[in-house]
Amino acid sequence: MDANLLYWKSHGESVFSRLKVWVNLLDPSFLLTSNKYKKPALNLEVKKKSRKRMNMHGTSPFRPSILILVLCFHWFSALQFLLQSYTAGFNYANRNSSSEQGQTASLKQLLLIAGTVSYATCAGALPQIIVNRLGTRSLLIQNFFRFIVPVPLSAALAFSNVFTVRGEECETGIQVFDSNGNTVGISKAAAEKAVMETALSRAVLFGTTGAVPSLLVSVLKRTRLFQKNSLLIPPIRHISVAFVLGLMIPLSFSLFSQMGTIRKENVEEELQAKMAEGQLFYHRGL
Repeated sequence: MDANLLYWKSHGESVFSRLKVWVNLLDPSFLLTSNKYKKPALNLEVKKKSRKRMNMHGTSPFRPSILILVLCFHWFSALQFLLQSYTAGFNYANRNSSSEQGQTASLKQLLLIAGTVSYATCAGALPQIIVNRLGTRSLLIQNFFRFIVPVPLSAALAFSNVFTVRGEECETGIQVFDSNGNTVGISKAAAEKAVMETALSRAVLFGTTGAVPSLLVSVLKRTRLFQKNSLLIPPIRHISVAFVLGLMIPLSFSLFSQMGTIRKENVEEELQAKMAEGQLFYHRGL
């Protein structure tokens, strides 16, 4: 069992313990700290050690800390293509690649990623396109497509993005281990469970980030202050999106442990014959 799984085995038993780890790892200030300026030195060293243990199987442009900055930039600029491209790249870079044995991305996988970005970009912009094309003056219809539809749509797109980009894992399987860290084999059932858990966590991330600010704004619009000062609504919306997003990223990452488990009766028969225990372990990816 690699160091990453061993780390989560000792630090990721509960949602709260995993949340503490992710809050530390996702601190954006770490990206801006150089070796010359260490403030405070002790905390920075702890973060460095934690990040070293938490190897995410991805390249540095798709680290979780940078995800916060990119997604916040998306919400302020409304660039759907930027969001979907980064999300697809993030999902691919942080997949479980244990069965690939150093192979590069296949043409099929590259086409799937490009297709995912294309349809997600178009679908994400669809509510705004409908409002503009219909040219309706009904405030009810406009609010429905601008504030209601984007919430489940964002969650669904985030869910499908993970499943499409990481679909190859379900076809090839991922490595599973026993409690002693010994490799038992490759399991497609574990891969499906890992991808499902990751997709659900991503849907919670984007669904909540879309729902809470919209609900907050709808409540504030009914107050006398915001009825007289409608220009306050846009900045409040952007600030609330950034705030909720910053809270939800570590929380969504903490919903499921990086060290997933699957019971004996749920894996392939050939693996069951090799098992001496009731469950196996696997790396879920991110």
